[in-house]
Amino acid sequence: MRMTVLWKAAAILLPGVIISSCTTNRPPAATILSKELVIENPPFSSCHASTILELPENKRMVAWFGGPHESHKEVVIYTATLQEGKWSAPRIVADGIINDTVRYPTWNPVLFRSTNNQVALFYKVGPNPREWWGEYKTSNDNGITWSAAHKLPDGFLGPIKNKPIQLKDGTILHPSSTESLDEKTWHIHLEKSDANFQNWKKILINNDSFGVIQPSILHYPNDQLQLLSRSRQNYIIQCWSGDQGNTWSALSKTNLPNPNSGSDAVSLSNGWQLLVYNPLPSGKDWWNGRNKLNVALSKDGQNWQDLIQLENEPEGEFSYPAVIQDREGIVHITYTYNRKNIKYLSLQLK
Repeated sequence: MRMTVLWKAAAILLPGVIISSCTTNRPPAATILSKELVIENPPFSSCHASTILELPENKRMVAWFGGPHESHKEVVIYTATLQEGKWSAPRIVADGIINDTVRYPTWNPVLFRSTNNQVALFYKVGPNPREWWGEYKTSNDNGITWSAAHKLPDGFLGPIKNKPIQLKDGTILHPSSTESLDEKTWHIHLEKSDANFQNWKKILINNDSFGVIQPSILHYPNDQLQLLSRSRQNYIIQCWSGDQGNTWSALSKTNLPNPNSGSDAVSLSNGWQLLVYNPLPSGKDWWNGRNKLNVALSKDGQNWQDLIQLENEPEGEFSYPAVIQDREGIVHITYTYNRKNIKYLSLQLK
């Protein structure tokens, strides 16, 4: 695989309540079509970090990692498929076994379909997020069978939490990030591949002013792109590109609180941008602020308005959302539900 580095200079809401806009760009109303737990009888003690993909024939597939607890060597990647209103039983599709002798935990799966109709499952393997590496599997039958694991080139991690996007020329942009061994330095970057997940390149972004990881990508007219990232600074942090992701602006704060927790976003077919996030600041413990989960909308990526509240329980953890929009315009969201299950819901926006 050819590898190149491209350097760059630097109101309290009740669950289900719709928030109306006072602006001229009034957001669409949202209706929850379904809301349910994915796993009927979880075969593990803990699970986290889901990802969701649309399949043909009105099906959806979700993947996540599960096991005794996060970072345990027996943590593996599971999938389940929604068909005709019923979720299949969880199925193990990837693990961290190396040469049948050494075993590591797996982390943060990301499902993606390229324009050549190949499905990829990206995930991380390693003892912790400072030392993990990227692997992926592919499927030509919509996740019924998977290839052997492929390790990404040294120094490449693939999409770190959120889904890639594919440009018109077939190039795939993978939103990625790294964490230093001393856990003090967080950096975001992009990784590029071709449509067959080969010829990896890296685009570095000047991260000097913020500690940021786990970006998501939004697209706008005139080939403009925006990254929204988790941060240590109690806000979701943004940066912008006007050349299809080759160079990026300086990082800056949005008006969105962030409790040092992952979010995800998607560009909708009606021109709105949709974000799923925890709308609270961080607290003393890492889980503080993950007890409330909202959906927000924006037209320009700068001015965000909360649309609907999905969860709000003082002792709950509702985190690491994933979001897509299907061919019919329905929005599908999954997220961690108290580390015991994955919750799925669908939204219709009108």
